[in-house]
Amino acid sequence: MNLSLILESQGEAVVLASGGWVIGMLFGFSAQRSRFCLRAAVIEFWHRRMGEKLSVWLLAFATAVVGVQALILLQSLDVSTARQIASRGSVSGALVGGLMFGAGMIMTRGCASRLLVLSANGNLRALLSGLVFAVTAQAALSGALAPMRNTISAWWTVDGGSARDLLAITGLGHWGGLAFGLLWMAAAVHFSIRSGWGLWKWVGGVGTGLAVAAGWWFTYHVSTSTFEVVQVQGLTFSGPSAEWLMRVLSSPAPKIGFDFGLLPGVFAGSFLGALVGRDLKLEGFKDGYSMTRYIAGAVLMGFGSMLAGGCAVGAGMTGGSIFALTAWVALVGMWVGAGVTDRLLDAGEQTSLAAAPSTPAMAT
Repeated sequence: MNLSLILESQGEAVVLASGGWVIGMLFGFSAQRSRFCLRAAVIEFWHRRMGEKLSVWLLAFATAVVGVQALILLQSLDVSTARQIASRGSVSGALVGGLMFGAGMIMTRGCASRLLVLSANGNLRALLSGLVFAVTAQAALSGALAPMRNTISAWWTVDGGSARDLLAITGLGHWGGLAFGLLWMAAAVHFSIRSGWGLWKWVGGVGTGLAVAAGWWFTYHVSTSTFEVVQVQGLTFSGPSAEWLMRVLSSPAPKIGFDFGLLPGVFAGSFLGALVGRDLKLEGFKDGYSMTRYIAGAVLMGFGSMLAGGCAVGAGMTGGSIFALTAWVALVGMWVGAGVTDRLLDAGEQTSLAAAPSTPAMAT
């Protein structure tokens, strides 16, 4: 059916929200079945294990990059008006925010998307952490933390356009971006075969990456099929989390769009995945220390994601797949921040537990 006819009969808001729901379902189901999580991948990398969790992330990331770059080369996608490329950006915000987000996801034992996925499986730790993440993200966007975010962002800025496009800066072009993605794909397949996965790991990893590419493709085609102004965007969880918080707490509610359907879609997809895998299980905090750690980590992730311009998916995969400069800076910051925090925090815990065996272990 012609998209223009659907938009004319249903309206842009309904079509965008419905598309967000469907793509969110794909992401949620795929991420749940594959156990997709940047935090888990980072830990394996820094511990030099190169196992299935790193393979899942590499496969999802490579699929997103290859999918997006292929769509651009086929002239089925144009990301030149996307916020991560067209708008003025902050290199300092991306770096500091990435470091903070990386530290926070180690403390909460999951990135923002993983918290949402686990919440749908009955994990109350993830649910509380996700709520704290949303509150902090909103505070950083337009609340009490906004002045601090603006100050850090102003330290080092970069103009929009080619100055934020790594493929333009390096002269590689989209063919170079595709080749880069295929190189990552080869590495992902190598580690995947070596780690010996089952079918769901492969399907889930690829499905997660395809959902990222699908988000870009869908919003672009809606924007070119209507006279209304529609933002070309991909998947992210920091902005939509803050939006849903304000939708519940304030009036008038934010305008309905792609993000309106995305989060419920991910939740539903993850719940379905948990049903298929029989993973539904209520889990809570084991002790007071673990609760404090999760809350502190969620605060770091919420502020860091707004400072960096996105979460592990929004900046790392969505922004990374279009080779936005600040997205790659944020992604590097996340890997470094997570690696350092894991070394410092968990090494200290191991020493403490060895000295006092009777101390309750922290919930995971």
